[in-house]
Amino acid sequence: MIRMIKKYNLLDNMLFMNFRHPKKRPSYEIHKRVPDPKMEYLVTVITPVYNGEKFLIKSIESVINQSIGFHHIEYILIDDCSSDQSKEILLDYQRKYQNITVVTLDCNSGSPGLPRNIGIELASSPYITFLDADDWLDPRGLQVLYEILEETGDSYAVGRTIKVENTGTRIIGEHQCCKERRSVSPISIPHIFNHLGPTARMIRTSFIKEKQIQFPEMKFAEDKQFFMDVLAKCETISTTTKPIYYVNRLNETKETRLTNQTNILQKTNYNLQVARYILNQKYHLELEKMIINRIYEFDLLRGLFTTPHFQQTKLKLFYYMKFKQILRTTKTFNYNLSENFIQPIHKIIFNLIREGRYSTVTRLLNWDQAEKVKQVILKNNKPYHVVPFLEEKYKYIPLPLYVTFSDYFCKGSHCLLYVELYGDHIHNINDVIIRDLKNAYNEFVLPVSIQENGKGIITFPLDQLNDLVPANYSIFIRYNDYMKVNVRQLMNREFVHKYESRKLIFYCTSYSNIAVKVGSY
Repeated sequence: MIRMIKKYNLLDNMLFMNFRHPKKRPSYEIHKRVPDPKMEYLVTVITPVYNGEKFLIKSIESVINQSIGFHHIEYILIDDCSSDQSKEILLDYQRKYQNITVVTLDCNSGSPGLPRNIGIELASSPYITFLDADDWLDPRGLQVLYEILEETGDSYAVGRTIKVENTGTRIIGEHQCCKERRSVSPISIPHIFNHLGPTARMIRTSFIKEKQIQFPEMKFAEDKQFFMDVLAKCETISTTTKPIYYVNRLNETKETRLTNQTNILQKTNYNLQVARYILNQKYHLELEKMIINRIYEFDLLRGLFTTPHFQQTKLKLFYYMKFKQILRTTKTFNYNLSENFIQPIHKIIFNLIREGRYSTVTRLLNWDQAEKVKQVILKNNKPYHVVPFLEEKYKYIPLPLYVTFSDYFCKGSHCLLYVELYGDHIHNINDVIIRDLKNAYNEFVLPVSIQENGKGIITFPLDQLNDLVPANYSIFIRYNDYMKVNVRQLMNREFVHKYESRKLIFYCTSYSNIAVKVGSY
Protein backbone atom coordinates (compact mmCIF):
# COMPACT_ATOMS: atom_id res chain seq x y z
CA MET A 1 0.00 0.00 0.00
CA ILE A 2 2.88 2.38 0.82
CA ARG A 3 4.42 1.57 -2.56
CA MET A 4 1.10 2.37 -4.28
CA ILE A 5 0.91 5.77 -2.57
CA LYS A 6 4.46 6.57 -3.63
CA LYS A 7 3.64 5.65 -7.21
CA TYR A 8 0.57 7.84 -7.08
CA ASN A 9 2.54 10.80 -5.75
CA LEU A 10 5.04 10.35 -8.56
CA LEU A 11 2.23 10.35 -11.13
CA ASP A 12 0.63 13.33 -9.48
CA ASN A 13 3.86 15.27 -9.80
CA MET A 14 4.76 14.17 -13.31
CA LEU A 15 1.46 13.71 -15.15
CA PHE A 16 -1.11 15.77 -13.28
CA MET A 17 1.10 18.84 -13.05
CA ASN A 18 0.38 21.92 -15.13
CA PHE A 19 2.82 22.80 -17.85
CA ARG A 20 5.23 25.53 -16.79
CA HIS A 21 5.55 28.53 -19.05
CA PRO A 22 9.05 29.12 -20.38
CA LYS A 23 11.22 31.21 -18.07
CA LYS A 24 12.01 33.62 -20.85
CA ARG A 25 9.08 35.67 -22.06
CA PRO A 26 9.13 35.64 -25.89
CA SER A 27 9.78 38.91 -27.65
CA TYR A 28 8.71 39.39 -31.22
CA GLU A 29 9.46 41.24 -34.43
CA ILE A 30 6.84 42.55 -36.84
CA HIS A 31 7.46 42.22 -40.57
CA LYS A 32 5.10 44.52 -42.41
CA ARG A 33 5.13 46.61 -45.54
CA VAL A 34 3.90 50.19 -45.49
CA PRO A 35 0.12 49.87 -45.89
CA ASP A 36 -1.75 51.51 -48.74
CA PRO A 37 -4.02 54.13 -47.14
CA LYS A 38 -6.66 53.32 -49.75
CA MET A 39 -6.96 49.71 -48.59
CA GLU A 40 -10.11 49.09 -46.57
CA TYR A 41 -9.83 45.95 -44.48
CA LEU A 42 -13.10 44.22 -43.60
CA VAL A 43 -11.77 41.15 -41.80
CA THR A 44 -8.58 40.18 -39.98
CA VAL A 45 -7.46 36.55 -40.25
CA ILE A 46 -5.14 35.48 -37.43
CA THR A 47 -3.00 32.35 -37.84
CA PRO A 48 -0.54 31.02 -35.24
CA VAL A 49 2.16 28.95 -36.93
CA TYR A 50 4.47 26.35 -35.46
CA ASN A 51 6.19 23.82 -37.75
CA GLY A 52 3.29 23.92 -40.17
CA GLU A 53 5.18 23.76 -43.46
CA LYS A 54 3.31 20.70 -44.81
CA PHE A 55 -0.06 22.46 -45.13
CA LEU A 56 0.88 26.12 -44.66
CA ILE A 57 0.76 27.07 -48.34
CA LYS A 58 -2.66 25.43 -48.77
CA SER A 59 -3.91 27.32 -45.71
CA ILE A 60 -2.55 30.69 -46.91
CA GLU A 61 -3.88 30.21 -50.44
CA SER A 62 -7.35 29.51 -49.04
CA VAL A 63 -7.28 33.03 -47.55
CA ILE A 64 -5.87 34.65 -50.67
CA ASN A 65 -8.66 33.09 -52.76
CA GLN A 66 -11.56 34.28 -50.60
CA SER A 67 -14.58 35.58 -52.48
CA ILE A 68 -14.70 38.67 -50.28
CA GLY A 69 -11.52 39.80 -52.04
CA PHE A 70 -8.06 39.41 -50.59
CA HIS A 71 -7.51 43.18 -50.69
CA HIS A 72 -10.25 43.41 -48.02
CA ILE A 73 -8.41 41.00 -45.69
CA GLU A 74 -5.79 41.90 -43.12
CA TYR A 75 -3.80 38.70 -42.72
CA ILE A 76 -1.64 38.33 -39.59
CA LEU A 77 0.50 35.20 -39.22
CA ILE A 78 2.53 34.66 -36.08
CA ASP A 79 5.45 32.23 -36.25
CA ASP A 80 6.08 30.68 -32.84
CA CYS A 81 9.79 30.04 -33.44
CA SER A 82 9.30 27.18 -35.92
CA SER A 83 12.21 24.83 -36.57
CA ASP A 84 11.08 23.89 -40.11
CA GLN A 85 10.65 26.13 -43.17
CA SER A 86 7.46 27.83 -41.91
CA LYS A 87 9.14 31.18 -41.19
CA GLU A 88 10.70 31.32 -44.67
CA ILE A 89 7.36 30.52 -46.30
CA LEU A 90 5.65 33.28 -44.31
CA LEU A 91 8.26 35.91 -45.09
CA ASP A 92 8.11 35.03 -48.77
CA TYR A 93 4.35 35.69 -48.81
CA GLN A 94 4.83 38.85 -46.74
CA ARG A 95 7.19 40.27 -49.35
CA LYS A 96 4.60 39.62 -52.07
CA TYR A 97 1.48 41.01 -50.39
CA GLN A 98 1.01 44.38 -48.76
CA ASN A 99 -1.78 43.16 -46.50
CA ILE A 100 0.15 40.25 -44.98
CA THR A 101 1.83 40.90 -41.64
CA VAL A 102 4.25 38.31 -40.26
CA VAL A 103 5.21 38.29 -36.59
CA THR A 104 8.21 36.19 -35.53
CA LEU A 105 8.82 35.15 -31.91
CA ASP A 106 12.38 34.69 -30.69
CA CYS A 107 11.51 31.60 -28.63
CA ASN A 108 8.64 29.17 -28.58
CA SER A 109 5.76 30.29 -26.34
CA GLY A 110 4.49 26.76 -25.71
CA SER A 111 0.89 27.73 -26.52
CA PRO A 112 -1.13 29.11 -29.43
CA GLY A 113 -2.66 31.51 -26.90
CA LEU A 114 0.13 34.11 -26.97
CA PRO A 115 0.42 34.23 -30.81
CA ARG A 116 -3.35 34.67 -31.13
CA ASN A 117 -3.33 37.43 -28.50
CA ILE A 118 -0.61 39.24 -30.46
CA GLY A 119 -2.79 38.97 -33.55
CA ILE A 120 -5.79 40.40 -31.69
CA GLU A 121 -3.67 43.31 -30.45
CA LEU A 122 -2.48 44.12 -33.98
CA ALA A 123 -5.87 43.66 -35.67
CA SER A 124 -7.26 46.86 -37.21
CA SER A 125 -10.32 45.66 -39.15
CA PRO A 126 -13.92 45.48 -37.84
CA TYR A 127 -13.94 41.67 -37.51
CA ILE A 128 -11.55 38.90 -36.48
CA THR A 129 -11.45 35.24 -37.40
CA PHE A 130 -8.93 32.52 -36.62
CA LEU A 131 -7.35 29.95 -38.90
CA ASP A 132 -4.87 27.30 -37.80
CA ALA A 133 -1.85 26.77 -40.03
CA ASP A 134 -2.80 23.26 -41.18
CA ASP A 135 -6.48 24.03 -41.86
CA TRP A 136 -8.17 25.92 -44.67
CA LEU A 137 -11.24 28.05 -45.39
CA ASP A 138 -14.13 27.47 -47.75
CA PRO A 139 -13.81 29.96 -50.66
CA ARG A 140 -16.90 31.89 -49.49
CA GLY A 141 -16.35 31.37 -45.76
CA LEU A 142 -15.29 34.89 -44.77
CA GLN A 143 -17.88 36.59 -46.97
CA VAL A 144 -20.71 34.52 -45.48
CA LEU A 145 -19.83 35.37 -41.88
CA TYR A 146 -19.01 39.01 -42.65
CA GLU A 147 -22.37 39.60 -44.33
CA ILE A 148 -24.24 38.00 -41.41
CA LEU A 149 -22.53 40.25 -38.86
CA GLU A 150 -23.08 43.32 -41.00
CA GLU A 151 -26.75 42.40 -41.40
CA THR A 152 -27.43 41.66 -37.74
CA GLY A 153 -25.04 43.85 -35.77
CA ASP A 154 -24.23 40.80 -33.63
CA SER A 155 -20.77 40.37 -32.13
CA TYR A 156 -20.39 36.69 -33.10
CA ALA A 157 -21.32 34.38 -35.96
CA VAL A 158 -20.48 30.73 -36.54
CA GLY A 159 -20.95 28.36 -39.48
CA ARG A 160 -20.23 24.81 -40.53
CA THR A 161 -16.94 23.08 -39.74
CA ILE A 162 -16.01 20.02 -41.77
CA LYS A 163 -13.42 17.64 -40.37
CA VAL A 164 -11.15 16.12 -43.03
CA GLU A 165 -9.73 12.70 -42.17
CA ASN A 166 -8.02 9.99 -44.19
CA THR A 167 -11.24 7.98 -44.10
CA GLY A 168 -13.45 10.84 -45.33
CA THR A 169 -15.13 14.01 -44.12
CA ARG A 170 -17.77 14.71 -41.49
CA ILE A 171 -19.50 17.68 -39.88
CA ILE A 172 -18.59 18.56 -36.31
CA GLY A 173 -20.53 20.73 -33.91
CA GLU A 174 -23.84 20.40 -35.73
CA HIS A 175 -25.70 22.25 -32.96
CA GLN A 176 -24.08 25.48 -34.16
CA CYS A 177 -24.62 25.01 -37.89
CA CYS A 178 -27.84 23.01 -38.27
CA LYS A 179 -30.03 26.01 -39.12
CA GLU A 180 -29.99 29.68 -39.98
CA ARG A 181 -30.36 31.68 -36.78
CA ARG A 182 -30.19 35.43 -36.49
CA SER A 183 -29.63 37.44 -33.32
CA VAL A 184 -30.56 34.74 -30.80
CA SER A 185 -29.38 34.39 -27.22
CA PRO A 186 -26.42 31.99 -26.98
CA ILE A 187 -28.03 30.10 -24.12
CA SER A 188 -31.11 29.43 -26.27
CA ILE A 189 -28.96 26.90 -28.16
CA PRO A 190 -28.37 23.71 -26.13
CA HIS A 191 -24.77 22.46 -26.34
CA ILE A 192 -23.57 25.89 -27.54
CA PHE A 193 -20.59 25.54 -25.20
CA ASN A 194 -19.49 22.27 -26.86
CA HIS A 195 -17.00 22.05 -29.75
CA LEU A 196 -15.27 25.36 -29.05
CA GLY A 197 -12.18 25.15 -31.22
CA PRO A 198 -11.24 28.27 -33.20
CA THR A 199 -13.04 27.05 -36.33
CA ALA A 200 -15.69 28.76 -38.50
CA ARG A 201 -16.18 31.75 -36.18
CA MET A 202 -16.05 35.50 -36.70
CA ILE A 203 -16.12 38.06 -33.89
CA ARG A 204 -16.46 41.81 -33.80
CA THR A 205 -13.01 43.22 -33.00
CA SER A 206 -14.31 46.05 -30.81
CA PHE A 207 -16.25 43.50 -28.72
CA ILE A 208 -13.13 41.44 -27.94
CA LYS A 209 -11.06 44.49 -27.07
CA GLU A 210 -13.75 46.25 -25.02
CA LYS A 211 -14.46 43.07 -23.02
CA GLN A 212 -10.69 42.47 -22.70
CA ILE A 213 -11.05 38.82 -23.71
CA GLN A 214 -7.77 37.00 -24.25
CA PHE A 215 -6.57 33.46 -24.79
CA PRO A 216 -4.99 31.94 -21.68
CA GLU A 217 -1.45 30.82 -22.39
CA MET A 218 -2.09 27.10 -21.99
CA LYS A 219 -1.00 24.24 -24.21
CA PHE A 220 -4.49 22.76 -24.20
CA ALA A 221 -8.06 24.14 -23.76
CA GLU A 222 -7.00 27.75 -24.37
CA ASP A 223 -9.53 28.06 -27.21
CA LYS A 224 -12.24 26.50 -25.05
CA GLN A 225 -11.86 29.14 -22.34
CA PHE A 226 -11.62 31.98 -24.87
CA PHE A 227 -14.82 31.11 -26.71
CA MET A 228 -16.70 30.29 -23.52
CA ASP A 229 -15.79 33.81 -22.43
CA VAL A 230 -16.93 35.26 -25.76
CA LEU A 231 -20.26 33.42 -25.80
CA ALA A 232 -20.97 34.16 -22.14
CA LYS A 233 -20.58 37.88 -22.79
CA CYS A 234 -22.51 38.03 -26.08
CA GLU A 235 -26.12 39.14 -25.85
CA THR A 236 -27.00 37.71 -29.28
CA ILE A 237 -25.25 35.57 -31.89
CA SER A 238 -26.02 34.17 -35.35
CA THR A 239 -25.43 30.78 -36.95
CA THR A 240 -25.43 29.49 -40.51
CA THR A 241 -25.55 26.13 -42.25
CA LYS A 242 -23.03 27.20 -44.89
CA PRO A 243 -19.57 25.60 -44.93
CA ILE A 244 -16.87 27.91 -43.56
CA TYR A 245 -13.88 25.95 -42.32
CA TYR A 246 -12.07 22.66 -42.96
CA VAL A 247 -10.25 21.25 -39.95
CA ASN A 248 -7.36 19.03 -40.97
CA ARG A 249 -7.12 15.71 -39.16
CA LEU A 250 -5.18 13.83 -41.81
CA ASN A 251 -2.57 11.46 -40.48
CA GLU A 252 0.25 13.80 -41.56
CA THR A 253 -0.75 16.34 -38.89
CA LYS A 254 -0.44 14.02 -35.88
CA GLU A 255 3.12 15.00 -35.01
CA THR A 256 2.50 18.76 -35.03
CA ARG A 257 -0.86 18.84 -33.23
CA LEU A 258 -0.42 20.33 -29.77
CA THR A 259 -3.33 18.26 -28.45
CA ASN A 260 -1.22 15.14 -29.12
CA GLN A 261 1.65 16.55 -27.07
CA THR A 262 -0.33 16.47 -23.82
CA ASN A 263 -1.60 13.30 -22.18
CA ILE A 264 -5.13 12.91 -20.89
CA LEU A 265 -4.17 13.53 -17.28
CA GLN A 266 -2.49 16.81 -18.17
CA LYS A 267 -5.53 17.75 -20.24
CA THR A 268 -7.64 17.14 -17.16
CA ASN A 269 -5.67 19.71 -15.22
CA TYR A 270 -6.08 22.27 -17.96
CA ASN A 271 -9.83 21.63 -17.99
CA LEU A 272 -9.93 22.18 -14.24
CA GLN A 273 -8.18 25.51 -14.78
CA VAL A 274 -10.92 26.49 -17.21
CA ALA A 275 -13.61 25.42 -14.72
CA ARG A 276 -12.02 27.53 -11.99
CA TYR A 277 -11.85 30.50 -14.34
CA ILE A 278 -15.55 30.17 -15.24
CA LEU A 279 -16.61 29.88 -11.60
CA ASN A 280 -14.61 33.01 -10.74
CA GLN A 281 -16.54 34.99 -13.37
CA LYS A 282 -19.71 34.77 -11.22
CA TYR A 283 -22.05 34.33 -14.20
CA HIS A 284 -25.75 33.97 -13.51
CA LEU A 285 -26.74 30.46 -12.43
CA GLU A 286 -28.34 29.23 -15.68
CA LEU A 287 -25.28 30.26 -17.70
CA GLU A 288 -22.82 28.87 -15.18
CA LYS A 289 -24.61 25.50 -15.10
CA MET A 290 -24.51 25.21 -18.91
CA ILE A 291 -20.78 25.83 -19.05
CA ILE A 292 -19.80 23.85 -15.97
CA ASN A 293 -21.97 20.93 -17.07
CA ARG A 294 -20.07 20.74 -20.36
CA ILE A 295 -16.68 20.80 -18.60
CA TYR A 296 -17.49 18.24 -15.91
CA GLU A 297 -19.55 15.86 -18.02
CA PHE A 298 -17.63 15.80 -21.27
CA ASP A 299 -14.12 17.10 -20.57
CA LEU A 300 -13.51 15.76 -17.08
CA LEU A 301 -15.67 12.63 -16.89
CA ARG A 302 -16.05 11.36 -20.44
CA GLY A 303 -12.69 12.78 -21.48
CA LEU A 304 -10.91 10.97 -18.67
CA PHE A 305 -12.55 7.55 -18.88
CA THR A 306 -13.17 6.95 -22.59
CA THR A 307 -9.59 7.32 -23.78
CA PRO A 308 -7.62 4.41 -25.26
CA HIS A 309 -5.02 4.90 -22.52
CA PHE A 310 -7.57 4.34 -19.75
CA GLN A 311 -8.87 1.24 -21.50
CA GLN A 312 -5.37 -0.22 -21.85
CA THR A 313 -3.63 0.87 -18.65
CA LYS A 314 -3.28 -1.32 -15.57
CA LEU A 315 -3.16 1.83 -13.43
CA LYS A 316 -6.86 2.64 -13.66
CA LEU A 317 -6.94 3.38 -9.94
CA PHE A 318 -4.98 6.57 -10.55
CA TYR A 319 -7.71 7.80 -12.90
CA TYR A 320 -10.34 7.15 -10.27
CA MET A 321 -8.26 8.90 -7.63
CA LYS A 322 -7.93 11.86 -9.96
CA PHE A 323 -11.68 11.98 -10.44
CA LYS A 324 -12.17 11.85 -6.68
CA GLN A 325 -10.03 15.00 -6.57
CA ILE A 326 -12.30 16.49 -9.23
CA LEU A 327 -15.39 15.61 -7.17
CA ARG A 328 -14.03 17.62 -4.27
CA THR A 329 -14.17 20.73 -6.46
CA THR A 330 -17.96 20.34 -6.72
CA LYS A 331 -18.67 20.54 -2.98
CA THR A 332 -19.31 24.28 -3.17
CA PHE A 333 -21.94 23.91 -5.92
CA ASN A 334 -25.46 24.72 -4.79
CA TYR A 335 -26.96 22.35 -7.35
CA ASN A 336 -26.71 18.65 -8.17
CA LEU A 337 -24.20 18.56 -11.00
CA SER A 338 -25.17 15.17 -12.44
CA GLU A 339 -28.85 16.15 -12.71
CA ASN A 340 -27.87 18.38 -15.62
CA PHE A 341 -25.87 15.74 -17.48
CA ILE A 342 -26.94 15.28 -21.09
CA GLN A 343 -26.01 11.60 -21.49
CA PRO A 344 -27.80 9.30 -18.98
CA ILE A 345 -24.88 6.85 -18.89
CA HIS A 346 -22.62 9.66 -17.67
CA LYS A 347 -24.90 10.19 -14.70
CA ILE A 348 -24.62 6.49 -13.79
CA ILE A 349 -20.82 6.54 -14.11
CA PHE A 350 -20.66 9.70 -11.99
CA ASN A 351 -22.77 8.19 -9.20
CA LEU A 352 -20.93 4.85 -9.25
CA ILE A 353 -17.61 6.65 -8.82
CA ARG A 354 -19.03 8.63 -5.93
CA GLU A 355 -19.99 5.30 -4.36
CA GLY A 356 -16.42 4.03 -4.85
CA ARG A 357 -17.49 1.23 -7.22
CA TYR A 358 -14.54 1.53 -9.55
CA SER A 359 -14.51 -2.04 -10.89
CA THR A 360 -18.20 -1.68 -11.79
CA VAL A 361 -17.46 1.53 -13.68
CA THR A 362 -14.66 -0.18 -15.59
CA ARG A 363 -17.00 -3.04 -16.48
CA LEU A 364 -19.71 -0.59 -17.58
CA LEU A 365 -17.26 1.33 -19.79
CA ASN A 366 -16.02 -1.91 -21.37
CA TRP A 367 -19.61 -3.01 -21.99
CA ASP A 368 -20.51 0.35 -23.55
CA GLN A 369 -17.62 0.14 -25.97
CA ALA A 370 -17.87 -3.56 -26.80
CA GLU A 371 -21.64 -3.91 -27.29
CA LYS A 372 -22.27 -2.57 -30.79
CA VAL A 373 -25.93 -3.55 -30.67
CA LYS A 374 -27.28 -3.03 -27.18
CA GLN A 375 -30.48 -4.58 -25.93
CA VAL A 376 -33.40 -2.14 -25.84
CA ILE A 377 -36.60 -2.70 -23.90
CA LEU A 378 -39.76 -0.62 -23.59
CA LYS A 379 -41.14 0.25 -20.16
CA ASN A 380 -44.39 2.23 -20.26
CA ASN A 381 -43.64 2.82 -23.95
CA LYS A 382 -40.30 4.49 -23.07
CA PRO A 383 -37.05 3.00 -24.46
CA TYR A 384 -34.10 1.91 -22.31
CA HIS A 385 -30.76 0.26 -22.88
CA VAL A 386 -30.37 -2.70 -20.55
CA VAL A 387 -27.09 -3.19 -18.66
CA PRO A 388 -27.32 -6.89 -17.74
CA PHE A 389 -24.93 -6.85 -14.75
CA LEU A 390 -26.19 -3.75 -12.91
CA GLU A 391 -28.81 -3.72 -10.16
CA GLU A 392 -32.29 -2.29 -10.73
CA LYS A 393 -31.26 1.23 -9.70
CA TYR A 394 -28.78 1.55 -12.59
CA LYS A 395 -29.82 -1.28 -14.91
CA TYR A 396 -31.94 0.77 -17.33
CA ILE A 397 -30.39 3.67 -19.23
CA PRO A 398 -33.10 5.89 -20.75
CA LEU A 399 -32.92 6.76 -24.45
CA PRO A 400 -34.21 10.15 -25.60
CA LEU A 401 -35.48 8.65 -28.86
CA TYR A 402 -35.58 5.15 -30.31
CA VAL A 403 -36.68 4.42 -33.89
CA THR A 404 -37.29 1.02 -35.45
CA PHE A 405 -37.93 0.05 -39.08
CA SER A 406 -41.13 -1.94 -39.58
CA ASP A 407 -41.86 -2.18 -43.33
CA TYR A 408 -41.41 -0.58 -46.74
CA PHE A 409 -43.31 0.07 -49.94
CA CYS A 410 -41.62 1.04 -53.22
CA LYS A 411 -43.34 1.85 -56.46
CA GLY A 412 -42.23 4.03 -59.33
CA SER A 413 -40.64 7.26 -58.19
CA HIS A 414 -41.31 6.78 -54.47
CA CYS A 415 -40.09 4.58 -51.68
CA LEU A 416 -41.79 4.65 -48.30
CA LEU A 417 -40.14 3.43 -45.12
CA TYR A 418 -42.50 2.72 -42.22
CA VAL A 419 -40.99 3.36 -38.79
CA GLU A 420 -42.03 3.38 -35.15
CA LEU A 421 -40.76 5.97 -32.68
CA TYR A 422 -40.49 5.79 -28.90
CA GLY A 423 -39.26 8.24 -26.30
CA ASP A 424 -39.79 11.73 -24.95
CA HIS A 425 -38.99 13.47 -28.23
CA ILE A 426 -41.35 11.87 -30.75
CA HIS A 427 -43.14 15.20 -31.15
CA ASN A 428 -39.89 17.13 -31.70
CA ILE A 429 -38.99 15.52 -35.03
CA ASN A 430 -37.61 17.87 -37.70
CA ASP A 431 -36.85 15.71 -40.73
CA VAL A 432 -34.73 12.86 -42.03
CA ILE A 433 -31.16 13.16 -43.28
CA ILE A 434 -29.46 10.67 -45.55
CA ARG A 435 -25.72 11.34 -45.40
CA ASP A 436 -22.77 9.80 -47.22
CA LEU A 437 -20.79 7.68 -44.76
CA LYS A 438 -17.49 9.10 -46.04
CA ASN A 439 -18.31 12.52 -47.47
CA ALA A 440 -20.18 15.14 -45.45
CA TYR A 441 -20.86 17.13 -48.62
CA ASN A 442 -23.27 14.48 -49.85
CA GLU A 443 -26.50 14.63 -47.93
CA PHE A 444 -30.17 15.06 -48.62
CA VAL A 445 -33.05 16.08 -46.38
CA LEU A 446 -36.23 13.99 -46.64
CA PRO A 447 -39.73 14.57 -45.33
CA VAL A 448 -41.13 12.44 -42.51
CA SER A 449 -44.64 12.34 -41.10
CA ILE A 450 -45.26 11.21 -37.51
CA GLN A 451 -48.63 10.26 -36.05
CA GLU A 452 -49.66 10.77 -32.43
CA ASN A 453 -49.07 7.08 -31.70
CA GLY A 454 -45.44 7.33 -32.82
CA LYS A 455 -45.84 5.58 -36.17
CA GLY A 456 -44.12 7.39 -39.02
CA ILE A 457 -43.42 7.33 -42.74
CA ILE A 458 -40.15 8.40 -44.40
CA THR A 459 -40.62 9.34 -48.04
CA PHE A 460 -37.85 8.88 -50.62
CA PRO A 461 -38.80 10.98 -53.68
CA LEU A 462 -36.48 9.28 -56.14
CA ASP A 463 -36.88 11.87 -58.90
CA GLN A 464 -35.39 14.45 -56.49
CA LEU A 465 -32.38 12.30 -55.58
CA ASN A 466 -30.67 12.47 -58.96
CA ASP A 467 -27.84 14.58 -57.54
CA LEU A 468 -26.84 11.93 -55.01
CA VAL A 469 -23.55 10.38 -56.06
CA PRO A 470 -23.23 6.60 -55.83
CA ALA A 471 -22.29 5.83 -52.22
CA ASN A 472 -23.47 4.27 -48.97
CA TYR A 473 -25.72 6.59 -46.95
CA SER A 474 -26.72 6.54 -43.30
CA ILE A 475 -30.35 7.33 -42.51
CA PHE A 476 -30.95 9.60 -39.50
CA ILE A 477 -34.07 10.93 -37.85
CA ARG A 478 -33.25 14.51 -36.79
CA TYR A 479 -34.95 15.99 -33.73
CA ASN A 480 -34.58 19.10 -31.58
CA ASP A 481 -33.00 20.85 -34.60
CA TYR A 482 -29.68 18.98 -34.65
CA MET A 483 -29.79 15.77 -32.62
CA LYS A 484 -29.80 12.57 -34.66
CA VAL A 485 -30.70 8.94 -34.18
CA ASN A 486 -30.33 5.98 -36.54
CA VAL A 487 -33.25 3.76 -37.55
CA ARG A 488 -32.83 0.33 -35.97
CA GLN A 489 -33.58 -2.66 -38.17
CA LEU A 490 -34.57 -5.51 -35.89
CA MET A 491 -34.43 -8.14 -38.64
CA ASN A 492 -31.59 -8.41 -41.14
CA ARG A 493 -33.49 -7.64 -44.33
CA GLU A 494 -32.32 -6.27 -47.66
CA PHE A 495 -34.53 -4.93 -50.42
CA VAL A 496 -33.80 -3.33 -53.78
CA HIS A 497 -35.69 -0.77 -55.83
CA LYS A 498 -34.81 0.40 -59.34
CA TYR A 499 -36.00 3.65 -60.83
CA GLU A 500 -34.87 4.85 -64.23
CA SER A 501 -31.06 4.50 -64.11
CA ARG A 502 -30.81 4.50 -60.30
CA LYS A 503 -30.74 1.54 -57.95
CA LEU A 504 -31.36 1.77 -54.20
CA ILE A 505 -30.33 -1.09 -51.94
CA PHE A 506 -31.66 -0.81 -48.38
CA TYR A 507 -29.58 -2.95 -46.03
CA CYS A 508 -28.76 -3.59 -42.38
CA THR A 509 -25.42 -2.28 -41.05
CA SER A 510 -23.16 -4.03 -38.54
CA TYR A 511 -24.82 -1.84 -35.86
CA SER A 512 -28.28 -3.15 -36.91
CA ASN A 513 -29.27 0.20 -38.42
CA ILE A 514 -30.91 0.60 -41.79
CA ALA A 515 -28.82 2.30 -44.50
CA VAL A 516 -29.11 2.75 -48.24
CA LYS A 517 -26.64 2.19 -51.04
CA VAL A 518 -27.27 4.43 -54.03
CA GLY A 519 -25.96 3.15 -57.34
CA SER A 520 -26.72 2.88 -61.01
CA TYR A 521 -27.55 -0.02 -63.26
